[in-house]
Amino acid sequence: MKRLEIEWKHLDKDGQTCERCGDTGDTVRRVVKELESELQSKGWEITFQETLLTDQEIPESNEIRLNGVPLEEILPQATKSENCCSSCEDLLGLPTLCRTIEYQGTTFEAIPPELIRQAVYNVINKS
Repeated sequence: MKRLEIEWKHLDKDGQTCERCGDTGDTVRRVVKELESELQSKGWEITFQETLLTDQEIPESNEIRLNGVPLEEILPQATKSENCCSSCEDLLGLPTLCRTIEYQGTTFEAIPPELIRQAVYNVINKS
């Protein structure tokens, strides 16, 4: 059986994370559950890891990695970017830039299920 490791990295400040990371987390957990049964019949085992980050690691927050590769490196035409995050600012008490993904002319603060699924299938189809 082939193995696909999905890692979601996000800020953890006293057990809390920002809104966009929280939304991404809800989405990635749901997608992983959906894909587990869907891909098992195709010979794939999916594992999920949540990595908690400190305020010193903000540039890595809201990052999804598939087998160690960032999602934006798997999707053609996707790039990592960042913008101001008022939710992180509330958590940390200072202006904060958070990670976003730009894909086909749209900036995503929370990573939508379609991008996660597309990246997963890109990885699977290359194996």
